[in-house]
This record gives sequence, structure tokens and C-alpha cells, in this order.
Amino acid sequence: MLYGKKLKFGDTIGLIAPSGAVRTPGAIDAAIAETERMGFRVKVGESCRAKYGYLSGSDEVRARDVNRMFLDDEVDAIICVRGGYGTMRILDQLDYDAIAAHPKIFVGFSDITAMHIAILEKTGLVTFHGPMAASNWAGKPLGDFCRESLYRALMNAAPAGELLNPPEYPRQTVNAGACEGQLVGGNLTLIAGTIGTPWQLDTTGRIIFIEDIGERTYCLDRMLTQMRLAGMFEKCAGVVFGDFADCPIEYPEFGCSLEEIINDVVKPCGKPIFTGLRCGHCTPKLTLPLGVKCRMDADHCTLNVLESAVTE
Repeated sequence: MLYGKKLKFGDTIGLIAPSGAVRTPGAIDAAIAETERMGFRVKVGESCRAKYGYLSGSDEVRARDVNRMFLDDEVDAIICVRGGYGTMRILDQLDYDAIAAHPKIFVGFSDITAMHIAILEKTGLVTFHGPMAASNWAGKPLGDFCRESLYRALMNAAPAGELLNPPEYPRQTVNAGACEGQLVGGNLTLIAGTIGTPWQLDTTGRIIFIEDIGERTYCLDRMLTQMRLAGMFEKCAGVVFGDFADCPIEYPEFGCSLEEIINDVVKPCGKPIFTGLRCGHCTPKLTLPLGVKCRMDADHCTLNVLESAVTE
């Protein structure tokens, strides 16, 4: 595994937009101002202010931004400004040799999942499923829970230990049992989208984290079934489900709930499974280190980070 150096106040954060266009006027300026108020310097990538249809610049611009930020010795960590759609279009244009030669903290979620998967599989770099500058702190401070979880992951070289929800968000056991393995995954749509490509997620012996937003439950059924048919649940050590914001049953009198779908599609694998990890398209949210060894106990619905995710 490869690790970036832990983040310190005064370090330079490179902001990039490898996915969808930033649609809110002033969002980038607000994200820069808040990042500086948090105690960091900022370098802004070309993609942040670019637009190409629904994308934040052409594929060439977005891929070049990613590669340049990893190669830039002035940049200590890279944080995406938002998700949306677009990272799958640039997976074959990223310079994985350069990323491996210049390991750095890399943070994002949602559509950024495709890059988390590709970077992990091609380089072994630990990355972070966490909040993004324009989506989560442009013009407003991160809440205490989000900020503390983010800093604990990025600024502490010791293992993060148990990842706790705020007390008002309970978790639920689907299959009992405990396991250990590297934590991988992210957004279900992107996990499914990489199946059959050279960037497909390898789930062998790993704990899969899954979340999504805005998908009808039959779509969630289709994508989880695709993962099942690809052998992902059979090969994994365990499964943790995060937040599924705004995922309605299209026809309540005929549809299935997410709980029923998980019971039908995922539970039969027999692996430890629990739901309700406070991570995904939700506030507050946990920051997860992807690629590090964790222990999950589905009986007690706990997830513990056993390894350091950054170096001194």
C-alpha cells in the first residue's frame, strides 16, 4: 500500500473538479475562502472554473488537472470540489505511474468513487471517501462532526479506531458475524459502472462500503444484483451499507424497500452485513479511509480502522 503524508495546518490543498461542472455562481471562491479559513493554503486547478456541457471542462482538461496536482510538489493534498458525473470518462487518461510515484492524500465521494477504485487497483494508494470543498463547505463551515472526522482521518498518523455515528443515527444488523479486510467501495452506481472494465473493483477478502443517492429502489436492486452476479459478495469479507438519500420506491403498491432488496440480493452471501453507517450523501458524514485494514462486527454494528491511513 502507498500512503500520503498527514495534512498539517499551513499545507497546500489542491482543489480539482474531475467530474461535473460547478453550477453555483461563486461556489469556487467560497470554497477557497473557507478552505483558507480552515487554516490551509489553496491551489486551484483549471477544471474548477471550466465547463464542457455538464462536465467541468473537457476530458483532457480534467485528467490533466488530476495528473498535474499529483506531480506538483507544492501540493500536499488533493480535494475534489464536487461530484456529479464524469470521472469514468478519464480513468484511461490518468497517469497512474505518476500517482504512485507522488502519493498524496486524495479526497472526494459520489462520482469520485470511480477514481478511488481506479487509483487503489492501479497504484495501491490509500484515498479518502470524504467531504468536498464546493459541495460541503463552500460559504459555510463544516459541522463539528464532519470536521472532526475529516481531520482525524487526514491529520493523524495513528489508526482512526472506531468510526462512530452521531448517537441519533442507529445501525442495524443484517447478517451477524465479524471480519477483517481492506475497506473499499463508495457509490453503488460507480461500483456497478466499473464492472467489466479494467478498473473493476476487486472485492476479494475486502469489506465493501456502499452508498447512493437519488436512485429508484428497482435501480438499486439492478445494481446490487449486478454486483452479486459478478461474484463481488461471494468474494468479499463483509458489507457495510451507508446512507441512501432520496431513494424512493417508484410504485409503493408494487415496489420493494431497500431493506427487502438487501435481504433478497445481498444477505444470502452469508457474510457479515450491517446498515446505517453515517456516510454518503448526508450531513453529518464520516470520512472513510479506503484501502486500509478494518474490522467490522455486524453483531454490534461497529467498524474499526486498524491501520494508519497517512504517514508522518
